[in-house]
Amino acid sequence: MSFKLSNIFLGAAVAREAGKPLVIEQVEVAPPQANEVRLKILFNSLCHTDVFYWEAKQHTMGCCIHILLIHEFSAESTMGFLFLPGHTPLFPRILGHEAAGIVESVGQGVTDLQPGDHVLPVFTGECKECAHCKSEESNMCSLLRINTGRGVTINDEKSRFSINGKPIYHFVGTTTFSEYIVVHVGCVVKINSLAPLDKVCALSCGISTGLGAALNVSKPKKGSTVAVFGLGAVGLAAVQGARIAGASRIIGVDLHPNSLEQAKKFGVTECLNPKDHDKPVQEVIAEMTGGGVDRSIECIGNVDVMISAFESVHDVYS
Repeated sequence: MSFKLSNIFLGAAVAREAGKPLVIEQVEVAPPQANEVRLKILFNSLCHTDVFYWEAKQHTMGCCIHILLIHEFSAESTMGFLFLPGHTPLFPRILGHEAAGIVESVGQGVTDLQPGDHVLPVFTGECKECAHCKSEESNMCSLLRINTGRGVTINDEKSRFSINGKPIYHFVGTTTFSEYIVVHVGCVVKINSLAPLDKVCALSCGISTGLGAALNVSKPKKGSTVAVFGLGAVGLAAVQGARIAGASRIIGVDLHPNSLEQAKKFGVTECLNPKDHDKPVQEVIAEMTGGGVDRSIECIGNVDVMISAFESVHDVYS
């Protein structure tokens, strides 16, 4: 097979400055290098993490990012995630990380993917060789773990995107707000070609994040009580994870009545709107459950809500 591939010129939504509207610009995308894949992106979902890094503020954290960081730091410090340093804004950049597409071309050394494969790009990649990848306790790959400050590829520390010869930076190894992208092969998951790409694009972040937070990190036992704070895509997936695990009570916490009502369809057994109570929601949960829930999952990315979620857990488990 020949690996002499051409550059592609196409449209991408470029973030030039923090908080400023994204601009559709013609971007040059280089061919994939060794162990890289070039994908044609067909569908995108918008995750709050994209908004967070576009705004470049310090007041909160993208939900999918903070859940992963909790998992990574939990062995060293129960609350270590609360003291992570703020991110450094990086522009110009192409954001996006929740998408679905088709393999357009592969670089040298790529053997398990081929042009035409239906795939999901994922920001928590796997090299399949490091201690983390071989462990059943972690998926934070030593090579491909999430790095929000890295705007270049791992191979040669260069961007595969450019405009008039000037680099446009990558985002969390995926960069999906572009018609074509170049990613490390370890950040691509092949899926069934019959799966509807306009639906399964959410699996590359939101749904897998919430479901994994419940089943792989929280691990509620059958008959246990679980509180889920924030009932967006990640929170609803966490609710489903708690339901699949066999939780007998799943308490959904959200400020929006419509979200609470919708959550009942996904497995929430009791709903709480903090605005309906004159005391902290963790105190309400403690009264409802005789001291607190067995497991609590925060799916917003707000430090104050993280504290409420932590304090809603029974002291036997916290």
